[in-house]
Amino acid sequence: MPTFEEVAIEVAQRAGGVLCRHFGHVRAEHKGDVDLVTIADRDAEAVILDGLRAAFPHHQVVAEESGTHAGADEFVWYVDPLDGTTNFVHGFPHFAVSLGLVAEGSLMTGVVHDPMRQETFHASRGRGAFLNGRPIVVSRVERLEQALLATGFPYDRRRSATELVPVFQRVLRQSQGIRRAGAAALDLAYVASGRLDGYWEALLQPWDTAAGSVLVAEAGGMVTAYDGSRPLVPYRDIVATNSHLHAALRAVIEAPENG
Repeated sequence: MPTFEEVAIEVAQRAGGVLCRHFGHVRAEHKGDVDLVTIADRDAEAVILDGLRAAFPHHQVVAEESGTHAGADEFVWYVDPLDGTTNFVHGFPHFAVSLGLVAEGSLMTGVVHDPMRQETFHASRGRGAFLNGRPIVVSRVERLEQALLATGFPYDRRRSATELVPVFQRVLRQSQGIRRAGAAALDLAYVASGRLDGYWEALLQPWDTAAGSVLVAEAGGMVTAYDGSRPLVPYRDIVATNSHLHAALRAVIEAPENG
């Protein structure tokens, strides 16, 4: 029988095909002030749900658009059919499909598929991390001032302005550069593959972080909450690095405002 990882890769790539067919001619609806959803999100999620149900009928699924689908056993899939919806709506070709599997609170499998670049990042616990079947590892950068980092901001613009921008400014002063590309799953995948040296973001959902956290851990990196703890999924405030930079980045993020 195919493994969890093999099924997730196949399902994610099928969903990515759906996104590509919609890309460039889709209208969005508002779920909130600035939070968007499209028919592409829903169509891709339907493909994923059908694929997971067919392969693992007893698994629970928690999907961004349709919520929780009950299952009889301890396996839970966290599904984001379109991570980077705002990018997608604006024709900015940086978005992904994300599937993460958790069992009894432990991250098991993660797949992040970028359909525009035809890149599939995949990993399972204890087996390493891969990009299109080739092994990947985190970077070796050891100093924050030499690090290329990424972050994101939540849809709560008021909190972004008052609480998160000061953190951004502190990190910016001490790093080589920061990117804000708008797809958390790809930020984590890029840390895993060494394209980024670290990433942090607040107020995320489990479907944003589950798959990418497996990738980073299996590629030799470190993933924690802001306070350094390693809670059961979900991570709400996340720091992911190549491990060398972890303490330094956390210290800057958690520094008092006048620090």
